[in-house]
Amino acid sequence: MPDGFNAPEDPLGQQNPSHQHNNIRVPRPDKDPAISTDAFFGSLTRIRNAILPAPVQSGLNTGRGLLGGFIVMHLVFLVFAASLSLRGEALSDTYIYRNWAMAGFDDANLSGGPSPWVYPILALIPMAIAGMAGPGPFFFLWVLMTTLLNGWALLKLTSSGRDRRAIPAGWWWLVFTFLMGWLGFARVDGLTAPLVLVALAYGAGRPFIASVLLAIGTWVKVWPAAVMLALFAVVKNRLLVMLAGIATSAVVLALAAAVGSVPRLLDFLSQQGGRGMQLEATFTTPWLWLSVLNVGGSKMYMNTDINSMQVDGPGTALMSVLMQPLLILAALLVAGLTFWALHNGKQRGGKQLNGGPGDGTDRTELLLAGALTLATAFVVFNKVGSPQFMVWLAPAVAVGLVHSWREWRVPAAMLIVIAVTTYFIYPLFYDALSHNNPWMALVLTIRNLLLVVLFVWSARRLYLLGKKTPAATPALKES
Repeated sequence: MPDGFNAPEDPLGQQNPSHQHNNIRVPRPDKDPAISTDAFFGSLTRIRNAILPAPVQSGLNTGRGLLGGFIVMHLVFLVFAASLSLRGEALSDTYIYRNWAMAGFDDANLSGGPSPWVYPILALIPMAIAGMAGPGPFFFLWVLMTTLLNGWALLKLTSSGRDRRAIPAGWWWLVFTFLMGWLGFARVDGLTAPLVLVALAYGAGRPFIASVLLAIGTWVKVWPAAVMLALFAVVKNRLLVMLAGIATSAVVLALAAAVGSVPRLLDFLSQQGGRGMQLEATFTTPWLWLSVLNVGGSKMYMNTDINSMQVDGPGTALMSVLMQPLLILAALLVAGLTFWALHNGKQRGGKQLNGGPGDGTDRTELLLAGALTLATAFVVFNKVGSPQFMVWLAPAVAVGLVHSWREWRVPAAMLIVIAVTTYFIYPLFYDALSHNNPWMALVLTIRNLLLVVLFVWSARRLYLLGKKTPAATPALKES
């Protein structure tokens, strides 16, 4: 595995000489003294070193090593997808996507089940592409599209393998994707995650390109709008973000008009409104345990109209109604916190951490922290809470690890645990969970608590970025 669990600055494990001069420990201006995780990550480093010999680590920590890992991992999914497709089968939600594509995305040709218009219109394009050769190869082509997008994201993240500092972040992305399993390869969310990663890699330096990619992602699955809101909050030229969003939406409108779907263009906004509290949602946790303990008539049931397991009990109807405004309020509060952090950083002045003089804020770090906080808010305050939503959280962390490994290793570690617990929840033991198994209810509770902790960590990170006084820059003599 790549080096870098305990690196002070360089994720490749090279010590920063500025912190070793004369063996004097210099306080780090960007390190929060209230929380130290060095001992924990130092232990992980020692475990890794005991398992992997140094030559193996050196080989993996290269562009070729990362490419090999990418190929091996994705071949596992592609071979399995090919074996299913050869039998005319699909997996998970791709069964539904395939039915929609074969029905021409016309509700009249479907025999029950959810409508294809629960998704924004651009989500139907990859479904149509995967269905061009008929139902047989649909699943394989879907996984192939996901693989290509993941490859693009990894190339952008690591500058085509040339940025050695980004190699550990690339490995983290691969490990997380592998642990999420088919949740990242058999759902629409798996197509949007690499798109958002590429957008964040362009970031505040290329806001128009980033905004176009995020706008496209929003018209595939709404959640990239959270990242676009963070981008809008931190860039200098917000007009570019608005123009990119408007231009992309105009193209989408023209596409909808060309296929006669304008009346259904915004159906996805209303299709989710009548949903109850989904079993895995964070705010469903109290009713989950009421159902497990058989208290107050709480129970789990399958909503066949939308293919979703939900929980019903005292107060769930009211909670379901409140969740939408609660989500909007949370998003607005986080956006406001991001604006405050940017404004407060400007007021403090100083030198940008990413190289720009006199601004006092690291706009890239602020974008990543805002993106993670908003994406986590979209998960924590969501009454749906599907397991594939966890992939929404990975792009900001992957790019964050490249930007500042030390600062981002904490959410990276949390997300690995979240991925593992999510995999236990779905697909391994979802049947047991949906039949009130207390052990799986405990696993889900731990996962949901970790999501809340991640939200608090990222919101706190935003606050500290706004509060932090920039380090004094020593004057340099002119030569």
